[in-house]
Amino acid sequence: METLGNIHSIETCGTVDGPGVRFVVFLQGCPMRCLYCHNPDTWSLTENKKYSVQDILEEFDGVKEFVKGGITVTGGEPLLQINFVTELFKQAREKGIHTALDTSGVTFTPKDTKKFDRLIKYTNLVLLDIKHIDDNEHNKLTGYSNKNILEFGRYLSKNNVSMWIRHVVVPDITYKEGYLKELGRYIKTLKGVEALDILPYHDMARGKYKELGIEYPLENTLPLSKEEAIKARDIILNEIKQKKPD
Repeated sequence: METLGNIHSIETCGTVDGPGVRFVVFLQGCPMRCLYCHNPDTWSLTENKKYSVQDILEEFDGVKEFVKGGITVTGGEPLLQINFVTELFKQAREKGIHTALDTSGVTFTPKDTKKFDRLIKYTNLVLLDIKHIDDNEHNKLTGYSNKNILEFGRYLSKNNVSMWIRHVVVPDITYKEGYLKELGRYIKTLKGVEALDILPYHDMARGKYKELGIEYPLENTLPLSKEEAIKARDIILNEIKQKKPD
């Protein structure tokens, strides 16, 4: 039986979801409820816009002259549909298409990695979104522990999978020097990290929340400035560059 994906939307010329201009597939469904989430419309697992792998690859073929970067699958949380993503990436790689996975890694299961082992065979790049480095604070921010997420990063490192680390910096939540240094120390333990994307918190999703009848969780939190985001990135990078004590 053909595996179908529950798709939220498709962006044909994405420029921030991996190298080059990319074909970005947004999958429906996410278990986490990040306080700063800007896509609450992707949370539900019951929305049904079904695509086959062939449907997506045919749509990609129609714009491939403009999206030479490849295909990125994001969400929501794409690993909720790991079988579909794996089959899409397998067929994409057979066509010579670069594949990137944008994920929080929250569904990773360290004790049973069979499905992940198969997925990474066909994955060129993982954009790993680390929400918060502190486990207690991660629970407050997302409703989930970060333990499996950090294990997922170690798993990718062990298996020589290229990574971009993504981190949203939010005033009074993740924009604290101690947390940023701790994140740098974690990243320093990983192999294969090719880029660090520090994303300043913004509140442009307020309208979506209003339309959906959902209270906006960070009503009193101001957006982070670009200057503050640069400062946060510098703190993380400085920690990564620190020499290990003798």
